[in-house]
Amino acid sequence: MADVMVMKEIEDTALRLGVDLSTLDIDSIRLPPGENCGILSDDEDVYQEDNLEFESGFGNIIVVDNLPVVPREKFEKLEGVVRKIYSQIGVIKEGGLWMPVDPETEKTLGYCFIEYNTPQEAELAKEKTHGYKLDRAHIFSVSMFDDFDRFMKVPNEWAPPETKSYTPGENLQHWLTDSKARDQFVIRAGSDTEVLWNDARHLKPDPVYKRAFWTESFVQWSPLGTYLATVHRQGAAVWGGATSFNRLMRYAHPQVKLIDFSPGEKYLVTYSSHEPSNPRDANRVVMNIFDVRTGKVMRDFKGSADDFAVGGAGGVTGVSWPVFKWSGGRDDKYFARMGKNILSVYETETFSLVDKKSLKVENIMDFSWSPNDPIIALFVPEMGGGNQPARVSLIQIPSKEELRQKNLFSVSDCKMYWQSNGDYLAVNVERYTKTKKSTYTGFELFRIKERDIPIEVLELENKNDKIIAFSWEPKGHRFAVIHGDNPKPDVSIYSMRTAQNTGRVSKLTTLKGKQANALFWSPAGRYIVLAGLKGFNGQLEFYNVDELETMATAEHFMATDIEWDPTGRYIWSGDYVMVLLTRAVHRYVATSVTSVHEMENGFNIWSFNGKHLYRILKDHFFQCSDGDGFGYCNAPLLKQCFGNINISNTRNNIIEIVANLHFLWRPRPPSFLSLEKEEEIAKNLKKYSKKYEAEDQDVSLLLSEQEREKRRMLKEEWDKWVNEWKRLHEEESLQRQKLRDGEASDEEEEYEAKDIEVEEVIDVSEEVLHLEYGQE
Repeated sequence: MADVMVMKEIEDTALRLGVDLSTLDIDSIRLPPGENCGILSDDEDVYQEDNLEFESGFGNIIVVDNLPVVPREKFEKLEGVVRKIYSQIGVIKEGGLWMPVDPETEKTLGYCFIEYNTPQEAELAKEKTHGYKLDRAHIFSVSMFDDFDRFMKVPNEWAPPETKSYTPGENLQHWLTDSKARDQFVIRAGSDTEVLWNDARHLKPDPVYKRAFWTESFVQWSPLGTYLATVHRQGAAVWGGATSFNRLMRYAHPQVKLIDFSPGEKYLVTYSSHEPSNPRDANRVVMNIFDVRTGKVMRDFKGSADDFAVGGAGGVTGVSWPVFKWSGGRDDKYFARMGKNILSVYETETFSLVDKKSLKVENIMDFSWSPNDPIIALFVPEMGGGNQPARVSLIQIPSKEELRQKNLFSVSDCKMYWQSNGDYLAVNVERYTKTKKSTYTGFELFRIKERDIPIEVLELENKNDKIIAFSWEPKGHRFAVIHGDNPKPDVSIYSMRTAQNTGRVSKLTTLKGKQANALFWSPAGRYIVLAGLKGFNGQLEFYNVDELETMATAEHFMATDIEWDPTGRYIWSGDYVMVLLTRAVHRYVATSVTSVHEMENGFNIWSFNGKHLYRILKDHFFQCSDGDGFGYCNAPLLKQCFGNINISNTRNNIIEIVANLHFLWRPRPPSFLSLEKEEEIAKNLKKYSKKYEAEDQDVSLLLSEQEREKRRMLKEEWDKWVNEWKRLHEEESLQRQKLRDGEASDEEEEYEAKDIEVEEVIDVSEEVLHLEYGQE
């Protein structure tokens, strides 16, 4: 009823202003970034209590207690000392330092108020100076002015908390029990967010849940698919449930820009960046680590962007996302971040540094966790002009024992690639030649699970080939390398074991002259997509590594990224388009166009051999609701959204966020089956697939019958239309005969064409001629 009243008011206003509502395209209207024009989020009530604190207007004022009590003659000196300390942190407003004086004793009261230009500067001042020791007798105690409102609300007498009766929650894994074993995905189009089943056999997506204004920027699945996270001005929230998406928990973090789950979904990291009042200062960074289930802040990290800058000689400077990298596995026991000449490793039992101190690593440039074990691989470049070689080290956590080290000489660059089970580590080393004018590449292959961690060196047949891409087979022992020069490099596939010698790497095949610059293995192994993205305009080759043969080739114009779904049944390729592949009984391909293009926004589902199955059109197909949307953000808009943050080549980075905004597969948790059982199922797949083939045939017959019925109805409609026009033609026959001067026939060929000459006087003029004398 309220919606009807609002609509009536809108129509009355439009009538008064002379506006025709039928000519307006409401969905095309986009608000400026950061502006809501009074339109509240669908989830605005989530943080109403928190908003009271942030909107009090005193968030930029701090109270400094435990100052010396001095007479008036020393007042100016004390004020100068306090101003000198606190003006280093931010800009104090004019008249923004007030030190109360006792009117009776004319001495200071031992505290003062300081007003900054921004709340961020006030928070930083509190963090930096709380506990500051001015002298032995005076240790500062700093509080936010807004905190006093909260303190005053605390009752004078304690009362026991209200006991709430237990209410069983919904099964958050219920979606995994789908009888058709379908996968879910989420899409954003305009203001709507939709979760759907991919029901390709019935040639249509099956809706699960839809909501308008569900998020103010983007949505993100948790790593195991349990939660769907939304992002709002006041913070983040997670949703889940059996039949609908209910809000499970909220996390207050004003102006949050980015979020990142731990691999086991136990913790949520939120990030925001705030502009300083002084342009010369670095951005203010705030990060919180929440317990996902309770919503409690386990630890926060605050400071300038320089405090979280990545160090290392020649390394990336500035803040890189994600700031924290989590240890492998689902226990979420450790997380680490890299700083200038240090590697800080934290444990989640107390959220403090392991052994209470960081690991000192001079000029550390990069590090990565083993996917399954608490082992860190770190890279340190050459130092001392080459006198101290570069090295790759494997560090055991929490003991910090060095398990293995390899010195590398004449190194230009180094990249590390872990195999998904943590069995192998490949280090791609780019080295200078003797003349230092060019480089060549090779691989150092670590066998992590073998005794003493042996290292094997692999060089390509042409070691001067440029390495374009590298990728391990998930859960397997094979890897693929794209090497050579554009536009048609080679693709080589290797194995870490052979029948003759399990400890030697061997080449399986080299595919010559492929238009590919990216590799995408199926999560279950066996299949790989050789993709030519960006400059290659979406060239795709689906390759069976077991049989060493090409299954299909295709072209997907403008494809920029590809991602397999967690089951290995589908593949997604993104930014402007996406492609999906299945390796089981059904094989489908999907394509999509985001709102970077004005028309044809939406996605298509195709069969593996290129047959079009169904098409869904969606206006304004993107994820972000800010301005143009992340789906086609440019660099200035990214800076506006995220601040001065680097796009790192790591899990869950901004590139992935931008590319995956419009279509996101719901991740699946790891299978409880053993590797042996999975291999057994793979061998007997034909036996298991008979049931699904029978179901597919039934669906196919049903769809065929539906198609025939559709064609029959269309034919009947066409015949009805033709007969109606024939009737009208007969009714108008007399009128046509009259217009043809009595000719009754409608057939043009029965008429005889005659040429008729017509004379017409165009113009008549008279002219007087004068005759000269003597002429007749």
